[in-house]
Amino acid sequence: MSVRSSLGALLSIAVACAVWEAFARSGYVAPALAPSLEAIGKAFSRMVFSGALLRHTSYTLYRVLFGFVLAGCAGVPIGILMGRFRRVERFFGPLVSVLMPIPSLAWVPVFILWFGLGNAATIALVFYAATFPVIVNTWTGVRSVNRLWIRAAEAMGADEKALFHKVVLPGALPFIIAGLRQSFARAWIAVVGGEMIAATSWGLGWVIFDSKEFLRTDIMMASLAAIGLIGLAFERLVFGSFERRTVGRWGMVKSVRG
Repeated sequence: MSVRSSLGALLSIAVACAVWEAFARSGYVAPALAPSLEAIGKAFSRMVFSGALLRHTSYTLYRVLFGFVLAGCAGVPIGILMGRFRRVERFFGPLVSVLMPIPSLAWVPVFILWFGLGNAATIALVFYAATFPVIVNTWTGVRSVNRLWIRAAEAMGADEKALFHKVVLPGALPFIIAGLRQSFARAWIAVVGGEMIAATSWGLGWVIFDSKEFLRTDIMMASLAAIGLIGLAFERLVFGSFERRTVGRWGMVKSVRG
């Protein structure tokens, strides 16, 4: 990560914190409903030193990553096949169009009936939410590969396997990375909602929902801050790094997060 990028991230976070602090101290809302940064920081520290934050975060990350990886393993091949073969596109296209608009949280009661309370229902919810952005972006990426690249590779004697690995997949990779980013964001929405309803007593979503019952807004905001920090870490260290080492190095994007 470059110094300029780090300073930009710190500046944006500082502005957001300043806006929240001004809102919390404005008097429009009771302190119990809008805690100051000091109160949120103390709650965050207590959760860290007690080990509660690590335990809850571990459960949530397990559910998110399990479902996200399953979504990637299913979504990328399906999207590639849809982009390469019309028959596959005609088969999966209507299913994607029908299922994608349905909110993942609408499936919570069904998944609870199918899988019961706990990890299975939440992971299934994450998988459902995260699969479609990967499929659609991969499908779009494969179809958007420059036809001149394909014809040039064919003119140089590239067979179908080499054409896929050397032209189609690298050409679609910017779209695939974008799809994985969207998928990861939707996975977090699904896991937090699922933990509020389908989980038992572990996970950041459960902490947020449970804190509401006792009006512990400081703990709620501390848990939200933890989710945001995890998201920032994955964006910078995982997606951004992968983008820089692939499509950024190949010159396929104008600017890459650094």
